[in-house]
Amino acid sequence: MADHNIPHFQNDGGHQAIEIGVKEFMCTGASVPFDHPHIFIDMGDENEKVCTYCSTLYRYNPSLKATETNPPGCLFTSKAA
Repeated sequence: MADHNIPHFQNDGGHQAIEIGVKEFMCTGASVPFDHPHIFIDMGDENEKVCTYCSTLYRYNPSLKATETNPPGCLFTSKAA
């Protein structure tokens, strides 16, 4: 089991780019049922990475917290059953 949580991000708004405050994360595409396989993305030494499924450009912004996005509202949260 991982010793930390990996934030998940979604792009329901169809944004070309989303700024995030982490370099390791999961992309979910959009909300269910429009999501794609949830994939792990690691930017490494880069400051940008494109999701290979939905083509969303994720851009690292160190001024954002791990759960913040620009534009706002792109953090994926699972809905309780």
